[in-house]
Amino acid sequence: MLSLKNLTLALLFCTAVSLWAETGDATNVAAQRRIVVLGDSITAGFGLDPEEAYPALLQEKLDAARLAFAVANAGVSGDTTAGGMRRIDWVLDGGADVLIVALGGNDGLRGIPPKQMEENLLAIVQHARAKCPGIAIFIAGMQMPSNLGADYVRQFAAVFPRVASTSHSTLIPYLLDGVGGVPALNQIDRIHPSAEGQKRVAENVWKGIKPAIDKLPAARK
Repeated sequence: MLSLKNLTLALLFCTAVSLWAETGDATNVAAQRRIVVLGDSITAGFGLDPEEAYPALLQEKLDAARLAFAVANAGVSGDTTAGGMRRIDWVLDGGADVLIVALGGNDGLRGIPPKQMEENLLAIVQHARAKCPGIAIFIAGMQMPSNLGADYVRQFAAVFPRVASTSHSTLIPYLLDGVGGVPALNQIDRIHPSAEGQKRVAENVWKGIKPAIDKLPAARK
């Protein structure tokens, strides 16, 4: 049997270990940097469980790479660039080190003029930098189906690289690269990625942001 002295020492040791673990967890959370993904139903994971949406899959990739970032999914089904512009300030209320803007698909489907969409995207970047100076911003490109007309499709696609260049942001060339138009990687509506499609989207985003993420200071656990 343990003596009273040994029992007391054991209890003190366990308490110290518990406090260390709690402090360590708190420090780790505090050390994490924040990535906000501002998007629409594709980002929100329409038709899927939240953990199947690409922001959650991106979190898995960051964790596997031992990069101390927490991903916030700010995807809202049906959102447009105008909607993103209206909510960017409160979306960033918790602060952010990285912003991924994945909007524009609903603008295109509604036939919103590309010029208006471009102005909205630039306003999002401007608001984000005013709210979080030094934030790294990524613009995810989108494309429209050919049935919307060749001129509109061309003008629409040109907005994203132009916004990235003008605003000194980083372009993710095409969010749905390898997914858009592929029935096996989309749900029955052929618009929203399936769980497998979301994996490909996550890979597209990961390839786009990883080089810049590696350059941010204090990123590793």
